[in-house]
Amino acid sequence: MEPVLCYESRNRSCLSTIYSLPIQITVYMILGVTVILTVFGNLLVTVSIAYFKQLHTPTNYLISSLAVCDLLLGLLVMFPSMVQCVESCWYFGDVFCKVYMSSDVMLCTTSILNLTFISIDRHYAVCQPLLYRKKMSVNVVLIMILLSWTISCFIGFGMIFLKLNIWDIEEFYSNHTVCEEECILFQTGLSSIISSVLSFYIPGIILLSVYLKIFLVARRQLHSIQIASRVCCEGISNMNQKKATKTLAIIMGAFLSFWTPFFVCNIIDPFIGYSTPPALFKTLVWLGYLNSTVNPFIYAFFYSWFRKALQLFTSGIMFKADVSETTLFTL
Repeated sequence: MEPVLCYESRNRSCLSTIYSLPIQITVYMILGVTVILTVFGNLLVTVSIAYFKQLHTPTNYLISSLAVCDLLLGLLVMFPSMVQCVESCWYFGDVFCKVYMSSDVMLCTTSILNLTFISIDRHYAVCQPLLYRKKMSVNVVLIMILLSWTISCFIGFGMIFLKLNIWDIEEFYSNHTVCEEECILFQTGLSSIISSVLSFYIPGIILLSVYLKIFLVARRQLHSIQIASRVCCEGISNMNQKKATKTLAIIMGAFLSFWTPFFVCNIIDPFIGYSTPPALFKTLVWLGYLNSTVNPFIYAFFYSWFRKALQLFTSGIMFKADVSETTLFTL
């Protein structure tokens, strides 16, 4: 690896690390496959919910919002981030750099907020099934979706374009930190704390609390069924309990595993003199991005309706006839 300037003719040009061709190809292939899976996986979820009328439900609207968010993350954030990781320079201009950083913060926050609202939807479905249709109407879900995108847009674009992330250190940032052809999100300690709390810790606490309550209620319900039905349904109840436990573990485990390392580092880094190695920081960022890659598998691929919709797409039947009213699952 040999460091050179991104532009030899510019005095304040950033240093570029030139990797060997095999390393470049390997990184492009790994990150490229990740981007493709993210984009096409979430595209399939979005198109399926939009096309098949049976899927037009409040819950699926939330899943669709999540899929659109993750789809845009793959296109607007993960793709240019992949190029920057390999080339070590930013070649897309200052304006798109701000859009890129704003979109990064906004879409990651939107994804997390969508996960939180999905957990609230599941809470009413499991804990208060008789009130579910009243509490989680289409209008309520649309308000949730609007809130998740509006709040995230305010946090992302407001922080970057108003320079709240470098508030009170603008001169230091310009003179000692930034260089040309560089596009990184630099934050003060206060900025990192506020953005992390709003984007991750508050939604994360809500998400964990809601799913913990769902788990406890589900266990009580299954215990009641066991007592009422005695031995007859004991095997079925145990199997359902294991399935519910596994599903909740996947949802909470994926969320925590992918995002916690980055947001812990994001808060600590300003207070240790920004000494986190850039390679480690980028790795943690991409670990967070992977949450958007696996979301289609967790929230959609595990549904039988999605597998059937996928079969209709791949077989080409839907392109030959109107199958939008096809029954994908039975109630």
